[in-house]
Amino acid sequence: MGLLLVGMAENKNSFTLPPPFATPSADNHPDVVPRPAGASLKVPAGFHVEEWASGFQMPRYLLRAPNGDILLAESGEHARAAAVGGANPADSGGKIYIYPNGRAAVRKTLISGLDRPYGMAFYKNYLYVAETESVKRFPYDAEGRTAGKGEEVVSLKGLSEGHWTRAIQFDRQGQKMYVAVGSGSNVDAGEDPRRAAINRYNVDGSGHEIYAAGMRNPVDIHWYPGTDTLWAAVQERDALGDDLVPDYFTHVTPGGFYGWPYAYIGPHEDPRRKGERQALVAKTIVPDVLLGSHVAVLAFDFYEGKQFPAKYKGGAFLTFHGSWNRSSRVGQSVAFIPFQNGKPSGPREDFLTGWMIAPESKQVWGRPVGICEMADGSLLVSDDGGKKVWHISYGK
Repeated sequence: MGLLLVGMAENKNSFTLPPPFATPSADNHPDVVPRPAGASLKVPAGFHVEEWASGFQMPRYLLRAPNGDILLAESGEHARAAAVGGANPADSGGKIYIYPNGRAAVRKTLISGLDRPYGMAFYKNYLYVAETESVKRFPYDAEGRTAGKGEEVVSLKGLSEGHWTRAIQFDRQGQKMYVAVGSGSNVDAGEDPRRAAINRYNVDGSGHEIYAAGMRNPVDIHWYPGTDTLWAAVQERDALGDDLVPDYFTHVTPGGFYGWPYAYIGPHEDPRRKGERQALVAKTIVPDVLLGSHVAVLAFDFYEGKQFPAKYKGGAFLTFHGSWNRSSRVGQSVAFIPFQNGKPSGPREDFLTGWMIAPESKQVWGRPVGICEMADGSLLVSDDGGKKVWHISYGK
């Protein structure tokens, strides 16, 4: 199996990484197929999973509004093609859908004409939406209505190549906005400093600074509940072999450097950038939790509800979109990491599985992306392979 788990916060040196190129670099992209006869999703005993909504092009990020509405970022049918220059982003069909009061039977288009929307966040009477080349805010009222075309508060123009998702959060004081932007490449040096970084701004988009750097693709960020500690899920680099480099989940040290592109998981120098930035290699931070190489972590949610058993309270659910750069497939699942006192307290556990037919098969019938907790403590998971949203409940 190689290295799949887990470097915990309390014992960061309790893992062993294989050498670079210990195995060939695989090109093993999954083929998404219709749900096979008899295939089902699997959850722990006492939980139930069922289809909640369908009829999407590319359902991705999920967010619960303060009033219980559910918002879904529909990144658009041509989002991937647009990201590599094969389509016009303006024609990607990017939308924000809203489900009033979290009712699956009622879907409305809240915003349309967006360029590959992903991250969303609320701030006062605004909904902020992170597109690939822009962060915009839209007036938003308690009835779940927006007005106008939105006001751009941050321009990311020119940063469309490579990783195109953007995550966004505000601090508890309502003073700063955090925008995570992935790299434009696998291991190229000299990219725009806003890339492979978590950027910090004033809420109006002014006062830019780099909050943390060296994160190849910080695809989602959230505050640990009730604290000022920011956590990030990060997709690491490819083409070093089956078991390099592990994606990771970590609290973010302000001003910290996490290695990309010169090093990884502490001062392990990338051979493709050997000898270039020794000082940066030496200061590379070891992340809290290693998730496994090429799982393609995409989103996470800290569980604050009361519906699930007590062991899940305060823990993190993470979505793994699934591998392409590994000979034996991993991912296509949702994992859980328990927390105590604001820190990871145990190894990663499988929570929602079944989309992958077999590790040796190219076929999968779903790929999880977004995850959010509903007002009643149940969970929603978006699936851009099956183009659905799934609902997970306990004891009902």
